Amino acid sequence: MANLIQPKILKGFRDFLPSNQIFRDSLVEKITDVYRSFGFVPIDTPVLEYSEILLRKSNGETEKQLFRFQDNGGRDVALRFDLTVPFARYTAEHYAELCFPFKRYHIAKVWRGEKPQAGRYREFIQCDVDTVGSDSAASDFEILNVMKCALNAINVKNIKIHVNHRGIFNRFLDKLGVIDKSEDILRAVDKILKVGQDEVKKELLSYCNDEKTADEIIDFISTKGSFLEIVDKLEKKAGGPAEDTCRLREIYEMMKASGIEDTYVLNPAITRGLDYYTGIVYETFLDELPSIGSICSGGRYDNLAGLYMKERLPGVGMSIGLDRLIAGLEQLGITGNKGSYVDVEIFCTDKNQSVYYQKIASLLRNKNINVEVFPDAKKMNQQYNLTEAKSIPWGILVSEDDVKNNTFTLKKLATRECFDACTVEKAASLIKG
Repeated sequence: MANLIQPKILKGFRDFLPSNQIFRDSLVEKITDVYRSFGFVPIDTPVLEYSEILLRKSNGETEKQLFRFQDNGGRDVALRFDLTVPFARYTAEHYAELCFPFKRYHIAKVWRGEKPQAGRYREFIQCDVDTVGSDSAASDFEILNVMKCALNAINVKNIKIHVNHRGIFNRFLDKLGVIDKSEDILRAVDKILKVGQDEVKKELLSYCNDEKTADEIIDFISTKGSFLEIVDKLEKKAGGPAEDTCRLREIYEMMKASGIEDTYVLNPAITRGLDYYTGIVYETFLDELPSIGSICSGGRYDNLAGLYMKERLPGVGMSIGLDRLIAGLEQLGITGNKGSYVDVEIFCTDKNQSVYYQKIASLLRNKNINVEVFPDAKKMNQQYNLTEAKSIPWGILVSEDDVKNNTFTLKKLATRECFDACTVEKAASLIKG
């Protein structure tokens, strides 16, 4: 016994019990249905990529978070840290085989070696959608609409989607004479919800020429008002009308036409720290739990695939951070407690009737009823307890007379209501409701 290995997992990684995994799977299924309803199609990419692919356009923080190593062939490889960069590589590699605009969804695990904390893990699922090959307000709006519809489909309705445009901010920084420090400033501003305005200002002072410039940036990102009022104010501060402010107004008109404008707020402090974003950017927060952080984010990246190909290919997309979202739902008490996909359990009261149990099960499955047959003739309280633990709503009991008459007793386990001498047809009708 001294040679037994202690069962344990790495920090930041998790196992999932059936009830947790069933809930996760149900969310993925609903999100997938929404993505498909907008015309997005699935792809997949390897979990391992050459490190140069993942690091070609990144900052030092990304490199620190990579799970990176040499494989048995001496190649420098890493686990993907998001699904967007692999998608850029995929698009360049399969450019001749794809039809553009190309709309894809990809729901899969990614890995980041960051410090685990509430809602943040080292292995987690992202639910991505992207459109490449179109630089239009319609594509930008469609992604914003998909975000709302996907979250609503999984019963997450108390949300605010915070929208901004990197172009306006960059014009403003150019006007201030600090455009050469834009990437550092954008990353500093992106931390404001985590560290607060004072800490952001301290960091800005290291990139700006003087305190006045830092104060003007703080004032810019603190602009308040309605969506269109903020657009007007930012436009003046950035130097006047341009494509970026026209794009925001056009997107807002689409929101109004669709009756969903109340879900979106224009927030000049949203910048998205990743440096491949070039246009509209957005993050989504739970109204009842903003402290959990953004559960859904993304933006426009007009030349990400240009790292791997000569053709300029505009793109826009978003990602739902499934695990952080679930962590938030758990805190709010909005989670499932389903331990099985089974609709009805056939109890084993007599092992000599096992053949009949399997017959009933097959007939019910032919009617699209999920059935489980209890394998052993254990005490009924043991069978009931296991069925209850799995949240199975119905049970079937069989007597000797039932075997002769091709019937059985159907029991609604929550209320103990019984339906005697049931046929398969009657039982299927009752179970389906």
